[in-house]
Amino acid sequence: MLAGLTPPALALLATLAVLADLALGEPRRWHPLVGFGRLAGALADRLNDGRARRGRGLVALGLLLGPPAALGVLLAGQGWANLIGLYLALGGRSLAAHAAPVQRALEAGELAPARQAVGRLVSRDAQRLDADGVARATVESVLENGLDAVFASLFWFALAGLPGVLVHRLANTLDAMWGYRTARWAEFGWAAARLDDVLGYLPARLTALGHVLLGPHPGLAWRCWRRQAPGWPSPNAGPVMAAGAGALGVQLGGPAPYGEGWRQRPVLGAGAPAAATDIARALRLNGRVLAALLVALWGWAALSVLA
Repeated sequence: MLAGLTPPALALLATLAVLADLALGEPRRWHPLVGFGRLAGALADRLNDGRARRGRGLVALGLLLGPPAALGVLLAGQGWANLIGLYLALGGRSLAAHAAPVQRALEAGELAPARQAVGRLVSRDAQRLDADGVARATVESVLENGLDAVFASLFWFALAGLPGVLVHRLANTLDAMWGYRTARWAEFGWAAARLDDVLGYLPARLTALGHVLLGPHPGLAWRCWRRQAPGWPSPNAGPVMAAGAGALGVQLGGPAPYGEGWRQRPVLGAGAPAAATDIARALRLNGRVLAALLVALWGWAALSVLA
């Protein structure tokens, strides 16, 4: 096995890690991803300058991912290491904890707290969003981060165990830090962004398929995925958000404010613009996809035993 573990062991460890994330959430202090982010920022400050920035970004990517990947290989057969590594990679409870205050503030008619809360989820200029824009941004974040912080981590854990989940989660973190199409980051962050695209390709399409099969509007989800996703700038966020918007019967995308000004984005989904109540609906859709993934893992484990 690429993961170094049997399918039953993988299914058990994945289930325990998901339950630990749901029960405990992310560690409030000494989270490894926080330390990794600081290290990545310091390295970027030293290397992201001068000429050959694309090559410098590739070197930085190797320096940051090589040691964790090697550690993952060394500990691949250790159940406790796999459990801890996957638990630390998952962010399902954290995502829900950040999204819920936005919904509560919107439902209470309090736009300022809603803007402040959504600013912790998205990179756009939250202070320029109206209530509809805040709701839309939150639903988009719930769908996209469901892929990045939950589903893709489980996919790579099932395929490659601890090394897979470490490389994916850290590459995704680097893409979130460096993967901007700006003068400072376009070249330096190119390698991290492309690696994240590659690692997220299959998980994104499996997640979109989950939205089609498990959402209340399967036909609409399928049509939105096939017709709208190719026009979205991100090759992985496009299928997930288009299928998710169709599954929920809401409209996402459209213009959004960023630091450099308003960015015109394609429209995703169909129906009324996303509202506050759709935040909880998006979280429930993520929950159904997560449950289906765990069932699939246990089904794979059962077949391996019977075989």
